[in-house]
Amino acid sequence: MNNRPIKVLVVDDEAAMREVLEMRLQEWGFDICLAGDGLEGKAMAESFDPDIVISDVIMPQLSGMELLRDLKAGDPDRPIILMTAQASIDLAVDAMKQGAQDYVTKPIDYTKLRETLKDVEQEIELRRESRKIRTQLDRGAGFGDFIGTSKPMREIYDLISSISASDASVIITGESGTGKELAARTIHNLSLRSKGPFVAINAAAIPENLMESEMFGHEKGAFTGATAMQTGCFERANRGTFLLDEIAEMPIALQPKLLRVLENRSVRRVGGNQEFIVDVRVLAATNREPREAVEAGKLREDLFYRLNVFTVALPPLRERNADIPLLAQSFIREFNQKHKSHVESCKNETMEILKAYSWPGNVRELRNILERAAILAKGAWIEPSHLPPYLRNSPAPEKGARTLSPQGVTAAEAEKELILSTLRLTNNNKAEAARQLGLDVKTIRNKLKAYGIS
Repeated sequence: MNNRPIKVLVVDDEAAMREVLEMRLQEWGFDICLAGDGLEGKAMAESFDPDIVISDVIMPQLSGMELLRDLKAGDPDRPIILMTAQASIDLAVDAMKQGAQDYVTKPIDYTKLRETLKDVEQEIELRRESRKIRTQLDRGAGFGDFIGTSKPMREIYDLISSISASDASVIITGESGTGKELAARTIHNLSLRSKGPFVAINAAAIPENLMESEMFGHEKGAFTGATAMQTGCFERANRGTFLLDEIAEMPIALQPKLLRVLENRSVRRVGGNQEFIVDVRVLAATNREPREAVEAGKLREDLFYRLNVFTVALPPLRERNADIPLLAQSFIREFNQKHKSHVESCKNETMEILKAYSWPGNVRELRNILERAAILAKGAWIEPSHLPPYLRNSPAPEKGARTLSPQGVTAAEAEKELILSTLRLTNNNKAEAARQLGLDVKTIRNKLKAYGIS
């Protein structure tokens, strides 16, 4: 919160009215400046730079409506409240169309005026805060394409900086939506291979019978449908970086072949005899605990040790919710450009809901929620009503509490329970469950298949 008093310019040609308003506004803690007519008010607005203007409508030389138009042309966001003794619906409608914040009649209902000013104060403070956050973003409130200044993220930035220059293999771990591919791209961009290609595939998204061909390539006629030679990921990533996402979902039969490529630095296409030397840095990512995947027989132990020279463990969003205002402002800026909208920021109540939610889908889920909200918001602010019901109704965790699975439950089991409970809440609507979790529908289907559930 900014502690600077909010400045109010009062413009009225009646001295008694100016004095009464000055007394009231000073009691409420405002910094006051007075003007006796519209022309003086226009000049005072330039020198005093008020946060709020309260102006009479009928004045000599320059009317309140003319002053409204002039001031709005210079600063469209400045709230202006008009007042008049001659109540007129047409005049009130016209004033609101011209951008007036509110329209009050004399004699003034000071209780109502105070409530109006409280709403305006909140909007001014929100605007100040959003400007502050935008300034942080412009100065670089993050690392590479990462957004966030929280302690967990600063530790990640330090680790990525340290390991990027080497050619060592890295396993990147983290829940779905935490930015594992973003981490891999950041490592690549900071490395000596940054001018080379970055190639990424998701082992969970490629059918098992196509995986070998996708990774290592194939010769013409190697199998039915192989009508032409195709290079694989390793050849395409030569002199660059190859990210194998969801390494624990890779077919177990292919893992020895991957290990051989890592050790020999050579690849042989499916159906071919020739060995091709490749110069590739391999990064792997998984949303499972790698050691648990080894114990479950999903990941070969020798491959795990070959890949796990370094581990980058990305924190879930609930463990760095101090970054949510920065992330939200960054996404709002992106969606304003994408959808030609003019959203300023989130209301305080909205931000409190966002910071209290546990975010099972992490940053990806936050991004989806804010895109929806930015489209629904017709004004400058994202209100709680623009958030989906499941998020508004989500109970806030106790202060200091963390979202933990019961003792003895593995990450894989917790993930399974989260997916199944979300499906129950959405009446088995896979698309809606995927949206709420920040996952692809295909990932949900693959997980259910792995669980043996149709």
